[in-house]
Amino acid sequence: MSHFETLKGLMADVQALDSAIALLDWDQQTYMPRGGAEARANHLEALSKMRHELFTSEAVQNAIANARPESEDEQALIRVIRRDLDLATKLPTELVARKTKLSAVAHEEWVRARSANDFASFSPTLEKMFDICKEEAECLGYTDHIYDALTDQYEEGATAADWRAMFEAIKGPQVELVKAIQERGPVDDSCLYGEWDRAKQSAFTEKLVTAIGFDFNRGRQDTAPHPFCTGWSVGDIRLTTRYKPYIGSAIFGSLHEAGHGMYEQGSPAAWDLTSLAGGVSLGLHESQSRTWENIVGRSKAFWSYFLPDLQKSFPELGQLTLDEFYKLINKVEPSLIRVEADELTYNLHVMVRFEIECDVLSEKLAVKDMPEAWNAKYEQYLGIRPGTDSEGCLQDVHWSMGSIGYFPTYSMGNILSYQIWNALSRDVKDPFDKIANGDFAPILGWLQENMYSKGKKYTPKELVQRMTGESINPKYYLEGLEAKYREIYF
Repeated sequence: MSHFETLKGLMADVQALDSAIALLDWDQQTYMPRGGAEARANHLEALSKMRHELFTSEAVQNAIANARPESEDEQALIRVIRRDLDLATKLPTELVARKTKLSAVAHEEWVRARSANDFASFSPTLEKMFDICKEEAECLGYTDHIYDALTDQYEEGATAADWRAMFEAIKGPQVELVKAIQERGPVDDSCLYGEWDRAKQSAFTEKLVTAIGFDFNRGRQDTAPHPFCTGWSVGDIRLTTRYKPYIGSAIFGSLHEAGHGMYEQGSPAAWDLTSLAGGVSLGLHESQSRTWENIVGRSKAFWSYFLPDLQKSFPELGQLTLDEFYKLINKVEPSLIRVEADELTYNLHVMVRFEIECDVLSEKLAVKDMPEAWNAKYEQYLGIRPGTDSEGCLQDVHWSMGSIGYFPTYSMGNILSYQIWNALSRDVKDPFDKIANGDFAPILGWLQENMYSKGKKYTPKELVQRMTGESINPKYYLEGLEAKYREIYF
């Protein structure tokens, strides 16, 4: 057996452990009884330790050092494994296992704390998580800012300076557009709030997700406190959503997660269970969730096709015209909850999290003082102040998981969604006409051919260049928002 074949076999074992960890995590967030938290933490700790020891073993390092890839795909596979191995070998197994165990415990504490509006009870555990992430950053190494080491794990090559430049490029124009819209007066969307039948919501969201192209023969949708997408094979991708008084919560949450899911389902079957399968970075992943949620799912064309079905399921909405409904679901108003924020104010939510993460990591801010810092930044950037920590710094699951350095990729995804859509629109004639007719196949087909089928074969920057002909460029995002919202409000 060649060294390359030996490496593939070892990596298949690593992938199997990854899948077991992901399955247990999915179960914890969807079906596990709360009493199972301590045992689940121990299970995940043991599996993460096994995974790290196997991946960083002498056998894997020897195999990759001596592997002789022949095809372009094999060369790409070696490149991806080398990068992952380089990061993994810098982290002690004990640290990896400790973080995984704490994450399982912290998730349950976060759920309880958010429900009880009790940040003080969660603060000690969150402080431990930030301390672990500081250890992680020191092991990985960085040149300028401690944040760089952590964010690079989610977006290859990204730094705190890159994220600051990104926010600076979009902040001014977005703030001006929001201000102009607010001067037009408030929009009353109270008719979209109520007690909506969950079974009908579930059926309707699954109808939407099926229509745009998510394959339920290779996936499913469940509920979770914080919606997410996960999976362990191109044949088994799991979506979650949640149901709240705002009827758009489940609808747009499901479309968002389906964007992630279709990206994962789009990997070539031949790459399944290898390091080439799946989305290449969180920024590009988020570009797809935002494409299907916002560019497609909040378009007038989409609802010209689906509004009659929604009104049939929920007759309470029967009085709304298409134009009225379109404006309501694109309402621009500073709000407290990131996942329900409109397109224009969304990035301001991300900025708050990015700045707090940087301040805690650089020890300018203590974890116990997060609520006040959070509230002050919301008042500064959005002009509103959370009344509770549950609608403030306890609203996101990410910090309980140790996903620090993750948040800016959401804004990157917003920018890339419009840039990729611009490229798609050059090849797919009149995409919104197709959406209005319920024909999503040409759109999904273009994305499948040019993005999803590429998996991790190219670096994130290479893939953006290949798809769009240029590096990331915020002009398409800013122009797209300007055109859309001026048409709605002016």
